[in-house]
Amino acid sequence: MSRMAIFRTKSVEQSLQDTQGGKYRLVRTLNALDLTVFGVGVIIGTGIFVLTGVAAKTTAGPAVAISFVAAAIACGLAALCYAEFAATVPVAGSAYTFAYATIGEFPAWIIGWDLTLELTLAAAVVASGWSGYFTSLLRSVGVNLPPSIAGDTAVVNVPAAAIVLLLTAILIAGIKTSARFNAAMVAIKISVVLLVIVAGLFFLKAENYQPFIPPSQEIATRGGLAAPLIQVLFGVTPVAFGVSGIFTAAALVFFAYIGFDVVATAAEETRDPQRNLPIGILASLGICTFLYVAVSLVVVGMQPYTELSESAPLADAFLSVGQAWLATVISLGGIAGLTTVVMILMLGQSRVLFAMCRDSLLPHGLARVHQRFHTPYVITVIIGVATATLAALIPLAAIAQLVNIGTLFAFVVVSIGVVILRRTRPDLPRAFRAPWVPVLPILSVLACLYLMLNLPVETWLRFVVWMIAGVVIYFAYGVRHSRARLAGDAPDEEQQPGGGQQQGAPYEQDAIAARPEAMPSHADQRRQRRLGADQHEVEAAGERQRGGRGAVPGGGEDRSADGDPEEPWVRIKHVDRDAAQQLPGGGGRGDAGLGRQGGTGLTGRGDRQVDDVEAAQDGQRAQERPGQRADGGDREQHDGQVGEKGDAGQPEPGPEAAPQAGSDHQAEQRPRRDPGTQPEAQPQ
Repeated sequence: MSRMAIFRTKSVEQSLQDTQGGKYRLVRTLNALDLTVFGVGVIIGTGIFVLTGVAAKTTAGPAVAISFVAAAIACGLAALCYAEFAATVPVAGSAYTFAYATIGEFPAWIIGWDLTLELTLAAAVVASGWSGYFTSLLRSVGVNLPPSIAGDTAVVNVPAAAIVLLLTAILIAGIKTSARFNAAMVAIKISVVLLVIVAGLFFLKAENYQPFIPPSQEIATRGGLAAPLIQVLFGVTPVAFGVSGIFTAAALVFFAYIGFDVVATAAEETRDPQRNLPIGILASLGICTFLYVAVSLVVVGMQPYTELSESAPLADAFLSVGQAWLATVISLGGIAGLTTVVMILMLGQSRVLFAMCRDSLLPHGLARVHQRFHTPYVITVIIGVATATLAALIPLAAIAQLVNIGTLFAFVVVSIGVVILRRTRPDLPRAFRAPWVPVLPILSVLACLYLMLNLPVETWLRFVVWMIAGVVIYFAYGVRHSRARLAGDAPDEEQQPGGGQQQGAPYEQDAIAARPEAMPSHADQRRQRRLGADQHEVEAAGERQRGGRGAVPGGGEDRSADGDPEEPWVRIKHVDRDAAQQLPGGGGRGDAGLGRQGGTGLTGRGDRQVDDVEAAQDGQRAQERPGQRADGGDREQHDGQVGEKGDAGQPEPGPEAAPQAGSDHQAEQRPRRDPGTQPEAQPQ
C-alpha cells in the first residue's frame, strides 16, 4: 500500500452523492430553528450555573464577563470555519467529513476517532452529573436513593444509565421527535436562566463590582503530570486577576461554548442546509454568549466575588439574599440542561460513526437506517449501551479533560481544512463564506493550540494513547475495507441511481486514471495527424454507424487494453475537452475509451455525446475482426445507445461492420441496459 493511498481524498461531489438514496440515507427534516435549539441545548449545561462563579472567584473577578466575550470571539473563529464547511459539504460526519474532503482518509479517520472519544466520553460524564442533580432534587422532596445506586460513591450509577437509555430510545424514534423533545427541555432551561437573571437584578449591589479588574497575582503552580504543558515546555505560569487574568479565565470558560460543532453533524438531516446550517451554528453561539455574560454579571453583582462558592455559586448567591426557593429552581434547570446535553452529544456521535461506517472504515452494515424512523438505529443502540455502561460503572472525573483536548483538535483540523478547500476547489458553490481567509482560520488554529497547551500533561498522554489505538484499528481494519480503496465493491443498493455511490464515481475514475494508456493503431495515428482530432472523431463516428458496435455503453463487462474486465461504463458531466482530445482516438483511455472519464463536444461543435468518443476506439477494433457486416444494422439493434451521427453528415460505407452472431466479439457483447438509467452527458 502506497503512502499516498491513505491520503486519498473523497470528493465533495461523492460525499453529496452518498446522501441521495439507498438504505444508508438520512431524511432532511430540520430547519434553522431546530438547529439553533440543538446548539443552545448542547452548549448551555450546568456550566452556566457553576462555571460563571468559579471563573470570577479564582481568576478574573467581576471582569469575568469580558472573559466570556473573549472566549466567544475565539470560539467564533472556529464556528465561522464550521459554518462554511457545513454549508459547502452538508453531509453527516462534521469534522470527519470535512477532513476526508481536504486532507485525506487517514487524517479523517484520526479526527473521526478523536470525535468518538470526545462525544462518547462527554455524554457519559454529563450523564453522571445529571445523576447528581437528580438525586439532589429527589432528596429535597424527601426521597433518598441508596448510595450504592446513586451518587459519587455508587457501585452502579443507575440514574445515569437510565437517562442514557431513555434518550437512546428517543434518538431512535426519529430526528424530528428528538428535536421536539430537545425544544421542550431547552424551553425549561432557558426559562430558568432568564428567571435567574431577572430575579438577580433586584439584588445587585454596585460595590460588588469594585474593583472590576482586581490586581494581578500568580497562581500556585502544579508539578508533575498535573502541570499544564505550556508550563513544562516554556516555563510559563498562569496569572490570576488583572488583564492577564481575564485571558486566563477566557481559557477556562472557553469550554463552556463547546458543543456548537455538534450542530454540523446534523447537516444531512437539514432542509436547505446551505442557509440553515450557518444560521444554526452562529445563532446558537450568539444566544449562549448573551446568556453567559448576563449570568456572570448577575452572580458577581449579588455577592462579592471573593465570597462566591465554587461548588454552587449561583444557588449560594440566592441563599445569601434569602431566596432559597430559587436554589430548587436552579436544580430543575440543571436537570433539563444536562438532559439535552447528553442527548445531543449522543446524536452527534451517532452521525459521525454513521459517516465512518458508510465509508466502510468501520463495518458497513452498522450504517443501516431504520425504514420507518429514518435514523441509524444500529449505531445509536451501540452508542447508547456503551455510554450507559461508562456512566454507570466507571468514575470519569479524572479523564473528563480528554473531552476538551479532543474538541480543540477537531477545531484545528476544520480551520486548516477551510484554507485547503479554498485552494483546491475554488469552483465549489459556497452559500456561506468565512471572512478574511486565510487570516481567520490561522487565528483559530493559534487560539486552539494555545488552549491545548494549557491542558495538563497527563491529559496529553491519555490523548496520545487513544490516538495510537485508533491508528492500530485503522491499519488492521479500516484501510482494508475502505470504499476509497475498494471502489466498485459498494452494496448493490448504492450502485443504482439514487442509491449512494454510483458507477463512475470519483474513486473509480482515480483507479482508471492510474492504468496505462493503450497506443492507437498505426492507421488511427495517421488519420488523426492528417485530419486533426475533431475531424478524426467525426470520421470515426461515421464508421461506427456503418460498422456497428461491439460493446454498448451502459452494458455489463468491458475490456481494457490488457484484456481485464473493467467496471461498467456511464456518462458523466463536466469534462475537460482539451485534456480529452489529447488521449488516443480523440478522447479514449486505452481500449476502454472514455466511458467514465470522457466528455462532451469532441467533434468540433460541443454537442457530441460520450458514445461518439467510445466509437472512435471501437472502430479500430472492428477493422481487425473477420465476418463483419457493412449494412449498419447494429446501429438499429442498439438504437438509443450508440449516440448520434457525426457532423460531417451521412458517411460512406466502410470496411467496418458489426460482428456476426457466434463470433468471439459477439460473445463479449454486454446485455442491453435501459439508457434512461444513465445520466446524460451535458454540453460544454
